[in-house]
Amino acid sequence: MEGGGPAAGRPRTRQERHAEDHRHRERQLLLGRRTWADFAGYWPRQTGNPFTPVLDALPKHVASTTLDEPLPWVNSHLLKGDVIEAVRELKARPGPDIAVLGSGELVRSLRRHGLVDAYVLLVHPVVLGGGRRLFDPGDEPAELRLTDSVTTTTGVVIARYEPA
Repeated sequence: MEGGGPAAGRPRTRQERHAEDHRHRERQLLLGRRTWADFAGYWPRQTGNPFTPVLDALPKHVASTTLDEPLPWVNSHLLKGDVIEAVRELKARPGPDIAVLGSGELVRSLRRHGLVDAYVLLVHPVVLGGGRRLFDPGDEPAELRLTDSVTTTTGVVIARYEPA
């Protein structure tokens, strides 16, 4: 989270309103180890930020073979055993939607096993000139259909896609 990412320093009023609309929807988070570590090192220290209590309150399931419980960030739980099987079990349980934030390697693995129901992508009006790819070269192509989108006042496009 060094530098705050591409949205740092920009007003996000419409994006915040969109987040507010979805914030009250019950959900749980699924995070890879690196994303969880970045979030856990940043968000609990952001007092006064309206997203902090929301993130603190959410159940956070962490995919890692190197971390041990107890995890220090409130409501964080380590997935036991095979991550794909653990996610299948999470999806089979009644309960809130599961959202993955960041965690590119985890998303690619979930996609290969047919465990992604939707992608919500935030496209910022910034060209960084490099970076990680969302999908690996050689991944099976998949058609998606746009099911929702909003453009913020700063030009960020928040788009939801589901498998076609």
